[in-house]
Amino acid sequence: MIVFRYLSREVLWTLSAVTAVLLVIIMSGRFIKYLAQAAQGVLDPGVLFLIMGFRMPGFLQLILPLGLFLGILLAYGRLYLDSEMTVLSATGMSQQRLMLYSLSPALIVALLVAWLSMGLAPQGVAQVARILNEQDALTEFDTLVPGRFQSMKDGSRVTYTQSLSEDRSELGGIFISDKRLSRAGDKERGISVLVAERGRQEIQADGSRYLILENGYRYDGNPGQADYRSIQYDTYGVLLPKPSVNADISEREAIPTSQLIGSDNLRHQSELQWRLSLPLLVFIVTLMAVPLSRVNPRQGRFLKLLPAILLYMAYLALLIAARGALDKGRIPPTLGLWWVHGIFLAIGLLLLYWEPLRLKWASRRVGQEMARG
Repeated sequence: MIVFRYLSREVLWTLSAVTAVLLVIIMSGRFIKYLAQAAQGVLDPGVLFLIMGFRMPGFLQLILPLGLFLGILLAYGRLYLDSEMTVLSATGMSQQRLMLYSLSPALIVALLVAWLSMGLAPQGVAQVARILNEQDALTEFDTLVPGRFQSMKDGSRVTYTQSLSEDRSELGGIFISDKRLSRAGDKERGISVLVAERGRQEIQADGSRYLILENGYRYDGNPGQADYRSIQYDTYGVLLPKPSVNADISEREAIPTSQLIGSDNLRHQSELQWRLSLPLLVFIVTLMAVPLSRVNPRQGRFLKLLPAILLYMAYLALLIAARGALDKGRIPPTLGLWWVHGIFLAIGLLLLYWEPLRLKWASRRVGQEMARG
């Protein structure tokens, strides 16, 4: 029991450290993407941390299996390097017994991943979709920040306002630069620049919104050419486009698991099998990690780390490819993703029993040679 607690503690501590590092890396990249959209006025900066919080279960359901895999490799690799595993082997610790001890932390991780993939992750995706839908309903007027140039319409429009009232109904010191395109929409015909002393928002009966500018000028022309046209106006209306938010999520990811069960839709069946595959993935990578963590102290603990990571990446890539094939009907639902798990389960069993079988065959061959002599 002491050895079991010691091994489990080593694995869980390493798992926690690896998961924390991977989570920070992945969430930082995604946060930068959302931050760029907020800087462009596409997203309200106030919802950024809310979105990241709801996306965290979706990140963790993929990070935890990898964290456990690397945790076992690093923790047990250190034990082999410090000859602690050699001492345990001398007291009767076999690879099979070590595998049984490793299944306890794997069970904890698998239950956590199942909870995330079946419940929290779909709920989080649904909440993110709701927030982004609310952001889609905003206009350029709603996302303006005083004193900042904001790019809209894929960079073809730049808007600036010097001041903005608290109820966001009145603007002062307005500048708008808009690229003019040809009727085909593939060539630029110059730019239009609007400046005005003040402006206000006006909503039409059809729901479209206009920015009504007062006391300003409009300049049309091509940069570098002396063909600019200047128009002074008292009142000018500008249609406010709706920001387009890149949700980067699919609709089926937000469907509750209870609604996926029994569905005849191929995409729904694929999503259900994917969610079931993640907890199963935990046990199979544990089966592969235990024999892969065995290293010679003279070779270093990182000798098998790169091949092990490549094996894990091949497993995950094959799962994703099988999921795509199942979506398109190229694989029958009964076969689904299970054949991928079967392949890597066989690889894990081969890795686990390869060394004992090799030693058994070697001893048998030596015995036969001695009998002949």
